[in-house]
Amino acid sequence: MNQWSEDLISVELARTLDGLFQQRVRRSPERTAYRHYDRQSREWRDHSWREMGDMVARWQAVLAGENLRRGDRVALTLRNSPEWVAFDQASLGMGLVVVPLYTDDRPDNIAYILQDAAVKLLLVQDGGRWKRLAEAIPVEGALQRVLIQDATDADAALMSADARVRRVDDLLPAAVPKIPPRNGDPHALASIVYTSGTTGRPKGVMLSHHNMLSIAHASITVIDCYQEDRFLSFLPLSHTLERTAGYYLPIMTGSTVAYSRSIGQLAEDLTLLRPTVLIAVPRIFERVYGRITDQMRQRPLLPRLLFRAAVRVGWSRFERAQQRAGLRPSMLLWPLLDRLVASKVTARLGGRLRIAVSGGAPLSAEIAQLFIGLGIPILQGYGLTETSPVVSVNPLEDNDPASVGVPLRGVEVRTGDDDELLVRGPGVMLGYWNNHAATAKMIDSDGWLHTGDQARIENNHIYITGRIKDILVLSNGEKVPPGDMELAIALDPLVSQVMVLGEGRPYLSALVVLEADHWPALAQDCGLDPLARDSLRHPRVVAAVMQRIKAMLKQFPGYAKVRRVTLQLEPWTVENGLLTPTLKVKRAQVLKRNHQAINAMYQEGPTQGKR
Repeated sequence: MNQWSEDLISVELARTLDGLFQQRVRRSPERTAYRHYDRQSREWRDHSWREMGDMVARWQAVLAGENLRRGDRVALTLRNSPEWVAFDQASLGMGLVVVPLYTDDRPDNIAYILQDAAVKLLLVQDGGRWKRLAEAIPVEGALQRVLIQDATDADAALMSADARVRRVDDLLPAAVPKIPPRNGDPHALASIVYTSGTTGRPKGVMLSHHNMLSIAHASITVIDCYQEDRFLSFLPLSHTLERTAGYYLPIMTGSTVAYSRSIGQLAEDLTLLRPTVLIAVPRIFERVYGRITDQMRQRPLLPRLLFRAAVRVGWSRFERAQQRAGLRPSMLLWPLLDRLVASKVTARLGGRLRIAVSGGAPLSAEIAQLFIGLGIPILQGYGLTETSPVVSVNPLEDNDPASVGVPLRGVEVRTGDDDELLVRGPGVMLGYWNNHAATAKMIDSDGWLHTGDQARIENNHIYITGRIKDILVLSNGEKVPPGDMELAIALDPLVSQVMVLGEGRPYLSALVVLEADHWPALAQDCGLDPLARDSLRHPRVVAAVMQRIKAMLKQFPGYAKVRRVTLQLEPWTVENGLLTPTLKVKRAQVLKRNHQAINAMYQEGPTQGKR
């Protein structure tokens, strides 16, 4: 770390997000800004800040020819890439408002967003993507131009069929035009980010330049970042956590961002690109945890014992480093356990990881303990799209994985009625686009944003204790937080997805999507054919799964018991409308899709215990 250096650009100097980028180009022109995989040459390519500045200038020439005015909305649905950055920066530098879209979102949802935001220009990845979208997007409306990034000769028919469609390569100038200086308003609207919409239509969160700049800067007052850091980017840039912390923040620090090829190739990219900083959602850590624990179950006794010892001793070392525990004799075994166990796991993540931030949803304590015990420094954070998005994060030197960290500098937090967490600060959104009623409901007259999450605050750390709207109230008056139970059940490698139910009912039940890879073995253990449709409902299979759920919930109070279960193999996905683009379960849609099975679980009564 001695040769690592800081080169931070202040919020005051940057003023706007495009101002931040231009400052970085001037300050570090030849340093590597981005690394990405070129699918045509099948090679990894580096782009310097100077090259990125040239790319932005060319894009501004394209946008200048589209009859766009300051404040007009432009949208993009691209995979993470230097082109995403160039389009965003060119748009911001012309005073346009960027609307990021998820590449895997449903066409009808994208069509709604384009209409709601009156988007005038849309950049899409390729002709195939536009072909799917075009069926849902009417010809009449605000959209006046569609640009295809990776166009091929086969896309000529799309352009002849719709005069709005053009190829990016046909419009980008060969020469690099000069970008005129801009003295933009820091508090002007920079982006409208549509929330995932777990219920109903998504709402457009209006974020200013200052909103995102201030949160990026406040984040590095809690966690140090350096020019020599390498971020691995795989969360979509349309996700506000990735955009603020994995895109704008590295510009502020002068760090390099490497773009993973895909989630499916993430494991390979980790070892190849060897990042120092990783920003992820819990689902990524859950998948790795599931693979590790599943592999351990199949190993002989000695490797299993060594693995458990490594996690246990590593956790003790972590607690001592955090000054929450003293020295233990077992810590003398760490060099051996590190060599035999921990170093092999950290090598799979590239071997250089010094920070792994988890945000977007709660991270299970068991998962955090395993990774931290093996030497992978997971820092849990918290935020909302409406707060740009980070509210809090754990510092390396004061890391309590049970909490979501300490508030960022300049961010105020307190608890209100029903222990609801309230937030006030520079990252709080300007409001919801075209929705004053929802804005007034979210932000009170004193500027406090109501998160809907229940929390307690101790020693400056925030502990999320529940979700006001998600609490299940059983017919006997017992209140159950389903999220905690779902996290616990999902730790079983057999379980891919789970939803705990019971609002107004006499007992709890669950919908469980089984991991397809594990289902054949379970069916065969029960003496059943995994291909037979009725096997999922067979009493022996149901009993086996219920027993496993019971084991995962043994630490919960007596009333928090799942009495019935419905098993499924078809996963809940974005494509079938049961997940948001940020991979959150749309509870209302899952309930609607499974209403007959749910009613059956309560008509037939519990399968174990008493009501």
